[in-house]
Amino acid sequence: MARVLIVEDNEVNRDMLGRRLKRRGFDVAFAVDAASAVAMAHSECPDLILMDIGLGTENGLDVTQRIRAQAFGQDVAIIALTAHAMVSDRDNCIAAGCNDFETKPIEFERLLMKIREHLGPADMN
Repeated sequence: MARVLIVEDNEVNRDMLGRRLKRRGFDVAFAVDAASAVAMAHSECPDLILMDIGLGTENGLDVTQRIRAQAFGQDVAIIALTAHAMVSDRDNCIAAGCNDFETKPIEFERLLMKIREHLGPADMN
């Protein structure tokens, strides 16, 4: 079973996405801010991180860079979640270390397809 860390400060978004992923068989953990995101990326050893870019006091791109700077953050797939849909926004996410990008409101089936692409068949059981 693949472990997904959802980094999201909005309780409604966190709950909705978490419930949908759990129904699809994922093991889900949650972080609500930058500090808990970095700590949980280390302690929970997720296979994939869904990173909200607008985390309130700290930008999700900065958090992504902090995770990537650590040994535990080198190989984990990170998908940025953002309401900003410009090409430059996607480019900024990729430059910060995200593997992929998904706009809000989230189209769940499209996000699920991206998750599967990044996890690969071995992690989807």
